[in-house]
Amino acid sequence: MTENIPPQTLSSDILRDNLDYTLFSWSKQKGINPILVEKGQGVYFYDYEGKKYLDFSSGLMNVNIGHGHPRVAAAVLQQMNQVSYVTPSCATKVRGDLGKKLSEIAPPGITKTLFTTGGAEAIENAIKLARLYTGKHKILARYRAFHGASYGAMSAGGDPRKLPHDSQQVGNIVHIEDPYCYRCPWSQPGPDTCGRECVSHIERVIQFEGTETVAAIIMEGESGTSGCIKYPEGYLKQVRALCDKYDILFIADEVMSGFGRTGHWFAVNAHGVIPDMIATAKGITAGYLPLGALMVSDKIAARFDDQVLWLGLTYSAHPVSCAAALEVLKIYEDENMIANAAEMGRYIDRRMKEMQAIHPCIGDFRNTGLLGCIELVKNRVTKEPMAPYNATASEMSIMNEVAACLRKLGMYTFVRWNYIFIAPPLCITVEQIEEGLTIISEALKIADKHCYL
Repeated sequence: MTENIPPQTLSSDILRDNLDYTLFSWSKQKGINPILVEKGQGVYFYDYEGKKYLDFSSGLMNVNIGHGHPRVAAAVLQQMNQVSYVTPSCATKVRGDLGKKLSEIAPPGITKTLFTTGGAEAIENAIKLARLYTGKHKILARYRAFHGASYGAMSAGGDPRKLPHDSQQVGNIVHIEDPYCYRCPWSQPGPDTCGRECVSHIERVIQFEGTETVAAIIMEGESGTSGCIKYPEGYLKQVRALCDKYDILFIADEVMSGFGRTGHWFAVNAHGVIPDMIATAKGITAGYLPLGALMVSDKIAARFDDQVLWLGLTYSAHPVSCAAALEVLKIYEDENMIANAAEMGRYIDRRMKEMQAIHPCIGDFRNTGLLGCIELVKNRVTKEPMAPYNATASEMSIMNEVAACLRKLGMYTFVRWNYIFIAPPLCITVEQIEEGLTIISEALKIADKHCYL
């Protein structure tokens, strides 16, 4: 029983057990000070001492419906009382219902799904399936992208978190430059006047690598933790055209950008692109239970009508996770969350323009729906970042101060290098956005002091 234990004592015990007996991702294990979360409700969660935090990044951009939605708990309990697990070779009603629902919301021609336990496994299976289907072996991927932390997914991404494992990367991954218009690799003046060298660059790489060797190109539906880099107009359509020209599969990574995050069921919808595969996770259950999905075209699926599909996982199509996902998809629709994400995203865009006039440290703000980030600079002309790409601990001193201020003021959000992410739950209101932007504005005063003319 914990009701008679003073909150500070209870917090101390919880923290000690966490630090003594568990390991924390992407961190040195000494000196960390995690928030001790007791409960969550809507766009907020609370620690054991009653402090409230506004969750402005939806956890890791996955708690799309907000915290503590009772309908998901009820659906999960009902499924567990019926059947909690069967092997993936068995069929269940909830598996079929979820697969059918996904086919209804997916782009045309994508009607079959292989269920995984998360995003990295969806990417892993997308890479394997591309090689099985095409008989080719190379995968093209962007440098500024993160596709997951398993070896294959991490190798496909260009994120520097893979560098400590660099000698053991999966082979035949070829990286390409990003269409990073704010910091264009080809020094073009802007997306409206450039010659789309970012696209011709991809075609040259395909030709250099050998068109007969490239199985697939993997692209995020919309960029996430590498800085919410916005695709210039027509970019993904041109990439799709290259895939068609050279008989290459297009894999859309919608792990983060899927399920309403960008104001659409899937981010590729806004670009008018139909991929060959969609790898997704996160928002499919809003983080309530682990689940991922690899959705594939009818053409790819038909290949395995008479051939063995050499893919499988112990927890594929886990019925309890499927039940959570099915209920979450209904919640998106019943509570009009996808339209709200688009509307709130437009509101944030307007407010950020106003904040740019106040804070000289805001170099750029990139956002689609409720997937956005502020890029902080010391000088808007030179675009010197407040912290460089893959910054060392000493280079993060300013941004660490900013992050500490955000936490002190009651905000939880993702701060990385010179980025502050704005990706709240899709149920957020204007009033809650204003609460968050007020906190961010206060923290930006710290960065403003380090700007120079």
